[in-house]
Amino acid sequence: MRRYWHHRAPKKFTLPQLFACLVLKEFLRLDYRKLSAVLEESPSWTAAIGLASVPHFTTFQKAAARLLENRRVQRMLDQTTRMGQELTLLPGRSPLAALDATGLESSTASRHYTQARSRAQKRGKQHTYLTYREFPKIGVLSDCTSHLVLAVVHDKGPSCDVRHFREAFDQARRRIPIQTLLADGGYDSEANHRHCREACGVRSLIPARLGRSGKPPRTYWRRVMASRLHTTRYGQRAQAETTISMLKRLLGPQLRARKKPMQRREAALKTLTLNLMIL
Repeated sequence: MRRYWHHRAPKKFTLPQLFACLVLKEFLRLDYRKLSAVLEESPSWTAAIGLASVPHFTTFQKAAARLLENRRVQRMLDQTTRMGQELTLLPGRSPLAALDATGLESSTASRHYTQARSRAQKRGKQHTYLTYREFPKIGVLSDCTSHLVLAVVHDKGPSCDVRHFREAFDQARRRIPIQTLLADGGYDSEANHRHCREACGVRSLIPARLGRSGKPPRTYWRRVMASRLHTTRYGQRAQAETTISMLKRLLGPQLRARKKPMQRREAALKTLTLNLMIL
């Protein structure tokens, strides 16, 4: 990461300093105003980051809008992957990686609360009907041993997981060679198997769950999955759920941003923060 946006830009704060502040914001689950207030009251933290003065909260907001653009996030994921290899958390080739998707909350109201409001309305009580029409969603591909995030893709739910499979897989494979990829039935697709196995030489393990017929699947790789998946290491797919559980327990499932572009940036910041915590 370079030090400044431009050689003629103000030299008050460097980009690494602003990014460190954004990671701290995510770690402490703060908004921009509270982050500025906390730094004002914590001179030891500002000294550790190397700040001569505390930035205004709008400086953090503007830094997030630019630092967390997708192309910069991809470069930072490249860097955390290299750091994982240097620290021997990741081998030169990931023997087992797993992909899973999860929804994030765009409101501070808990899912239990919204569901309770919905049930109360159905019982005829005088409550406003409250539910989600759509919600932010991410697909996370991680290494099963270290739980480092190798790829993150953005989507909106409710939606089928299969549509972001190839983007997540190609993104991760560009960073590190993968030997075996695990995914749940939501990614079941003959095209996904062919892309992994025939085009990229990666062993894909995805249960053949689509369709309700009792007959074996018609296509080759899905038929192989239906007959042989139980003899493989597919049980390790739960490590993907462990990674997502770590993300939500440590950093929270809520997104504070309200606009969709900033929600995507905040979700990306969560995955980068998790990687830095693991490292």
